[in-house]
Amino acid sequence: MLLPVYGYGQPVLKKKSLDISPDYPGLTKLIDDMWETMYHAQGVGLAAPQIGLGIRLFVIDTDQIEREGNPGFKKVFINAQVLEESGEVWSYEEGCLSIPDIRGDVDRHAVVSIRYQDEQFVWHEEQFEGFNARVIQHEYDHIEGVLFTERLKPIRRRLIQRKLEAIRQGKVSADYKIKFAVR
Repeated sequence: MLLPVYGYGQPVLKKKSLDISPDYPGLTKLIDDMWETMYHAQGVGLAAPQIGLGIRLFVIDTDQIEREGNPGFKKVFINAQVLEESGEVWSYEEGCLSIPDIRGDVDRHAVVSIRYQDEQFVWHEEQFEGFNARVIQHEYDHIEGVLFTERLKPIRRRLIQRKLEAIRQGKVSADYKIKFAVR
């Protein structure tokens, strides 16, 4: 089932998310719905706060985007904790399903080490590099209550304030359903 994506200004996007346990109600269906919603919106990742749930869950599929020398992956991350960000810091233009029509260069580390549980609640520790690391860091920020716009250079943040307010007020459209903070 397609879920509405919560747009900029929704309080859940700014709160640190809570861990979940294997008895979380409807988890399998929720994960399936998150995949469906993410693909419909043409995203590569989707975090639970983006669908209105303050839980530590996100899904990523970078297999759908070919990156030279950086094979993709498709994974569910539950109760994730970033262990370390390392390597060269590099800038790349990011966007977000919760903030349609706004993009900006974000500096992130080239390598991320992360500990997380899969759908069966088995723990994993892995290291990711390049674009894969960037997507993980972006989605991880969501479960920490951080939006990519907060990582933009100050002048760029000032330049997008009107656009952000328009999103908050529901004065923007997208090819997927968005739940705005004000209507």
